[in-house]
Amino acid sequence: MKTISVLNLKGGVAKTFTAVNMAYELYRRGFKVLLIDNDKQGNASRAYGRYDAESVAPITKLLSGEWQRAGEIIQHTEYEGIDIIAANLSLFGAAWNLTREENENQIERYKRLTERTAGVSNYYDYCIIDNPPDIGLNVVNALAITDEVIVPVKIDEDALEGLDIVAEQIEDAKAFNERLHLGGVLVTSYQNTDGEAAGVEWLAQNGKYKILGVIRYSKKVAESSFMRKPIYEYSPCCGAAQGYKKFITEYTGKAR
Repeated sequence: MKTISVLNLKGGVAKTFTAVNMAYELYRRGFKVLLIDNDKQGNASRAYGRYDAESVAPITKLLSGEWQRAGEIIQHTEYEGIDIIAANLSLFGAAWNLTREENENQIERYKRLTERTAGVSNYYDYCIIDNPPDIGLNVVNALAITDEVIVPVKIDEDALEGLDIVAEQIEDAKAFNERLHLGGVLVTSYQNTDGEAAGVEWLAQNGKYKILGVIRYSKKVAESSFMRKPIYEYSPCCGAAQGYKKFITEYTGKAR
């Protein structure tokens, strides 16, 4: 199982939308996917119809260690091939409580899920983690089990500054996860203006960060989110749907 964290410390760059649609595009290619909603807002959980505001969220149980079997925290979605560990605001309390504990496994809570005894790593091909725009203990725990970080960015004057901060955090996290690395950048909500075109060109020429793909802006993005449908299922011909399709095809080498 390859574990990918979708992360940027800036908000509004389509992190959740990217995680949700990466999971769907991988599923369309026949891969089994586990989506971990690591954000207390629970938007990835909403997208797959598994948000529950009233109960203690599965991700909260994972962070607190209050589970015995993977089946207690993993839920099926309507897509046979995409499962999810859902989130809600209860994650905030669990992360806060963990900061008050003085033990050595503060950053190892998610590792239990990937241990051989849990059986998860052998069942899924990919694990996609949707992270909030911060570096709380829930994110640190996610980085502890992550193989590769993908950073969604919108091209603006602050985009590169945010990238540098994420890169620094990844380097720091290598102290407890040597295999962790920055896979590259996914440009989102791209509009073919002179300014954004120049920004993408500069990013490509800079060579510091690999550009994994460019997702064009589309009004269908907001509509698909409202309808709780992956963009390719909602509007397969729109620029955003085609962008995610191309990105995953190139990322996996498997077309659909």
